[in-house]
Amino acid sequence: MNPTAILRHYDSAQLWPTAPSNDGSFGMDAAYQAALAVRGLRIARGEAPRGFKVGFTNRNIWQRYGVFAPIWGTVYDSTLSFCEGDSVVLLKGACQARLEPEAVFGMRKTPPAHASLDDLFDALEWVAPGFEIVQSHLQDWKFKAPDTVADGGLHARLVVGKQVPVRAIASNAAELHSLMASARVNLVKDGQVLESGGGVNVLDGPLLALQHFLKELRACSGAPDLLPGDVITTGTWTDAWPVAPGEKWQADFVSPLSRLQVEFT
Repeated sequence: MNPTAILRHYDSAQLWPTAPSNDGSFGMDAAYQAALAVRGLRIARGEAPRGFKVGFTNRNIWQRYGVFAPIWGTVYDSTLSFCEGDSVVLLKGACQARLEPEAVFGMRKTPPAHASLDDLFDALEWVAPGFEIVQSHLQDWKFKAPDTVADGGLHARLVVGKQVPVRAIASNAAELHSLMASARVNLVKDGQVLESGGGVNVLDGPLLALQHFLKELRACSGAPDLLPGDVITTGTWTDAWPVAPGEKWQADFVSPLSRLQVEFT
């Protein structure tokens, strides 16, 4: 599929007729170039990139989905929303939507080359709870890694909850890493706890997931760099759960992240 066809299916929420990976020459490099071309089309029609999503950082779900390394995609002003704890999210336009509770970072400045964890801490502004609504344009979420990249990193929406300045909760990178890696979440649907997870699930901690992503981003030909004001969501702490209109979902995070609730319409 070419970038125009990918974007057309995104807009219509229709399944792809075939997987791009069925073409044996369509590997990860080609997938990222296709995704960057779609990004260019979206910018040309007026959408503004607001940051990135990092996916498949949770090793516990690799076997389930058949993807065995992290991927990334773009977050846009049209897919990003902020709230203080409660939000209503429209699912129309999302294809086979699922929900993921995550930690989201906000950038204060662009990290230097070969950024250490200390460099990343210095470049961060805030951390917040998030719900990423992910999607797949291949039936029953059956895909290979290049398909997920070409599919925008499976990104559909991102809801960001209450932002906490990182310097209000940690004085250095080691403290922030320890705090975020040890944090926990209960994922609740209509009052019932479905699954528990922790920050340690995402490459041993969200700050480490951010560092891994930055290396991959800068190794990708033609990819943009992180910018001040960008948001980066660092991967799900649980499995990705199917969602439908009328449902209420809640992520009960342990401090420093706060509770986040969404109702789907």
